[in-house]
Amino acid sequence: MSAMTRVVGDSIVITKRNLIKVKRVPDLIVFATLSPIMFVLLFRYIFGSAIPIEGIGYAEFLLPGIFAQTVIFGSTITGASLADDVQKGLIERFRSLPMARSAVLIGRTVADQGLNVITIVVMSLTGLLVGWRIRSSFLEALAGFGVLLLFAFAISWMFALVGLLVRTPEVVNNASFIVIFPITFIANTFVPTEGFPTVLRVFADWNPVSSVTQASRELFGNTSPALPPPDVWPLQNPVLYTLIWVALILVIFVPLSIRQYVKAAGR
Repeated sequence: MSAMTRVVGDSIVITKRNLIKVKRVPDLIVFATLSPIMFVLLFRYIFGSAIPIEGIGYAEFLLPGIFAQTVIFGSTITGASLADDVQKGLIERFRSLPMARSAVLIGRTVADQGLNVITIVVMSLTGLLVGWRIRSSFLEALAGFGVLLLFAFAISWMFALVGLLVRTPEVVNNASFIVIFPITFIANTFVPTEGFPTVLRVFADWNPVSSVTQASRELFGNTSPALPPPDVWPLQNPVLYTLIWVALILVIFVPLSIRQYVKAAGR
């Protein structure tokens, strides 16, 4: 058996294990879907009436941003779950098995995208109820969801490293909130960036959260010719800029996470 075949086989086993665990803990799915539903309803009906977007309904402008924020927050489950596994000694038991070192992390990150898929489905149905519509083709819409999930997969590897560095899931949750909350709000997720102060606008325009949001908006057809066209390269080429960030994050954090996994398993 080749090394690659072994990694794939072991990763599939771990992915199945994590998905079965999610099925047996329905509370995780319930709270993972209730939060985005609440955000959709709050922003749509409370802020939406006060935030006019020229040439497009606020629901269509909002949903891609909510999608981006939600899948990024959903990726923090990877870190919290790994921290919990380290705390309970499960990582040590995995280490004693004849399996590829990377399989535990690959299985964890892939399984967590399954939870993101469920969340996106629930949010899409909620969005349709409050006025969101996909104006593009079926394939373009699939590409929009694919960009969101691919970016979330990369973020999962960042939090995999965090989860292996700290010792409790609570620390992961606190750290993720401190980091993710500002980067998802200092972006074009909920309002156009034209009215931001200069420093915040520059940050928002080059923020990868803005590019993944812009990419999904364009792929869903949730844009308007009445809005001023982007004047910065990342938002003029949002799909490419997002893919560059995905590649960069994976190149850096996959090997770092695997190295830290070996250390965490031995401590």
